[in-house]
Amino acid sequence: MAQSIFVNLAVESVQDSRAFYSGLGFGINEQYSNEQAACVVIADNIYVMLLAKPFFSGFTDKVIADAHTTTEVLNCLDCDSRERVDHLVKLAEQHGGKAYRQAQDQGFMYGHAFEDPDGHIWELVHMAAQVG
Repeated sequence: MAQSIFVNLAVESVQDSRAFYSGLGFGINEQYSNEQAACVVIADNIYVMLLAKPFFSGFTDKVIADAHTTTEVLNCLDCDSRERVDHLVKLAEQHGGKAYRQAQDQGFMYGHAFEDPDGHIWELVHMAAQVG
C-alpha cells in the first residue's frame, strides 16, 4: 500500500489560503474540507491540510509558530522542469504570496522558493536526471 503525507499548516483564513493554493493550480478534496479546514491535493499521495489556527491548536499544546517571523518547517516540492519551478513562484506572487529569495541554478539542480500568505515557505526544485 502506498503511503500518503498530510502536511498540516495553521492559517489565519481557510478561505483565503484555499484560494491561494487553488490559484497555484492545486485541487481541493471537498470530502476533507469544511469551514475549519481545506485539503489541498498536491499529488496522488501528497496533501496539505490548511487548518484554521483555533482548530489547529486543538492538536497540540505547543504555541503555534508565526511563520512570518519563525521558520517552523521548510516544505520542498520536486518539480518536473525549471519552467514549472518559475511558474509556481509567479503564480504564488499573483495570488497573494511572495518569492522567498532569488532563483538558484547549481547546474544539476535548479531551485526557487515562495512564501504563502501565512508565511509558510515552499522550496521548489528541479533536479537534472542523473546518468549512472
